[in-house]
Amino acid sequence: MTYVAHVRPRWTDMDVYGHINHAKMVTLLEEARIPLLFEGAVEAGLDQLPKGIVVVKLEVAYKAPIVVSGQQLRVGIDLTELRAASFTLAYRVHTGPAGSDPVAVTAETVLAPYDTVALRPRRLTPPESEFLKQGFADA
Repeated sequence: MTYVAHVRPRWTDMDVYGHINHAKMVTLLEEARIPLLFEGAVEAGLDQLPKGIVVVKLEVAYKAPIVVSGQQLRVGIDLTELRAASFTLAYRVHTGPAGSDPVAVTAETVLAPYDTVALRPRRLTPPESEFLKQGFADA
């Protein structure tokens, strides 16, 4: 199932051409996943997951420019891979209401839980893995 988040680009997210700047798009993708991976994890009683998640890999592909116009972007996020020490999220960014617009941006992030005390990646705990499976199943 797809988790759907809505993020609103800011005026400062634009580049000189009026399109959302690449670095700002990466930030908007991060903002789209925060409610589930951080707020949702805390609500589920998982205190370690929101303390440390690092991006291991990031790919972004632009299908169409996104112009800042005051409207929210709709970001569909799917869990595409769940491993012992990482998980992969795929994103589809739309500029309009569901069903009315093509995909403007696709992206993928490989994320890993991170131990902020030992300063190294760690394995997902069984409750964290279940939370991720459930979070996208309930979307």
